[in-house]
Amino acid sequence: MIYRKISTPIDSKLAWIRLSLVCLMCLIGCVGMWSVVIIMPAIQTEFKIDRSVTTIPYILTMLGFGLGNVFVGKYVDKYGIIKPIIFAFISLIIVYFISIYATNIIILSFFQFILGFSSATFFGPMMADITKFFAKKKGLAVSMVASSQHLAGATWPFLLHFFLSDGNWRIAHIFIGVFCFITVPPLCYFIFKMKLENQEQVLNKDANFQINFKLPISNKSFQILLMIAGVGCCVSMSTPQVHIIPLCIDNGYNLEIGTNILSIMLFCAAVSRIIYGYIADKIGPLETLLLASSLQAITIFMYIPFNDLTSLYIISILFGLVQGGIVPSYALIISKYLPKNEVAERVGLVILMTVIGMSIGGWMSGKIFDLTNSYTLGFLNSFAWNISNIIIIVIIFIMIKRSDKKLYV
Repeated sequence: MIYRKISTPIDSKLAWIRLSLVCLMCLIGCVGMWSVVIIMPAIQTEFKIDRSVTTIPYILTMLGFGLGNVFVGKYVDKYGIIKPIIFAFISLIIVYFISIYATNIIILSFFQFILGFSSATFFGPMMADITKFFAKKKGLAVSMVASSQHLAGATWPFLLHFFLSDGNWRIAHIFIGVFCFITVPPLCYFIFKMKLENQEQVLNKDANFQINFKLPISNKSFQILLMIAGVGCCVSMSTPQVHIIPLCIDNGYNLEIGTNILSIMLFCAAVSRIIYGYIADKIGPLETLLLASSLQAITIFMYIPFNDLTSLYIISILFGLVQGGIVPSYALIISKYLPKNEVAERVGLVILMTVIGMSIGGWMSGKIFDLTNSYTLGFLNSFAWNISNIIIIVIIFIMIKRSDKKLYV
């Protein structure tokens, strides 16, 4: 395909148009992360497996997603985002079509690993890529891209539950493959046309670019602390996101109600990510991460005493509204304090740890349920992990605030 590229200055109207198209692409591309959640009850019934075993495809999806963020992020830092997008969508389309032939949980889990790896392109690497096109509203731009992941979580379960009324998850996979095949090529065409005008402008205009700032600890130590915190926050985050549908069914509500609650939760998370992006531009990403993590701990604890339908709706809405700013804040912290030419890879490493946390947390809550026939201890476990995340962020916050170096030039 031959076409003339369009020069796109940072913070321009064209940059915002490109951002809108990228968000739409991410909404479609992140389908691999969320389709597995909605089919969990169906595969548990078909394969006759325990609740904890049902989470294996989800765990493999998250593992693929985490590794994809690292490897694709490293590639994007050096060569750009175009080829990874093409590879990701081709993989998504092919795997959704051939996954319908999965005859057991192991084969399905293998396919889900590939879907998770492919979907990774549309999260960390995309967030890192979009920072090149914005300076004044970088926090908002990054959060909008990140919100697309949760918007995908709100949209896809709602669309797919119509195909799952009889438990046939394979029809849902065929629908996804066809949908991606039709919608993706035109989006790629227009996004690929828009070329960044001049990377040096980002460094010159970025109000948060810190030429003389030196961290009070090494870059490696700072990165490790963020990665450990990421595990804690997402072990906590996983229980409502992964188990809200089984929780609803266990309480006597049907699949449609559980799907609606999940969709509303993730829609609220998508909205809150945009709000938190605006907040991060005002007060800073580290402060935003501490705020969001603290509020998440409160809402996680609220699931324990309340499980009637009205309470589940209200708490899930609150959970979505408060936790949306956590993962984008990690990306903004890395962009602010660590080398600019390593952002995508470093963001990918943190996201790898967050999805490991999501995977561990999803499995732990399922295992705790199998042992106790209740999610109470699962939510208590999630609350404890969230506190560990808050402690680490407070330590980082104190270290940076005590630094004698000036943050801005």
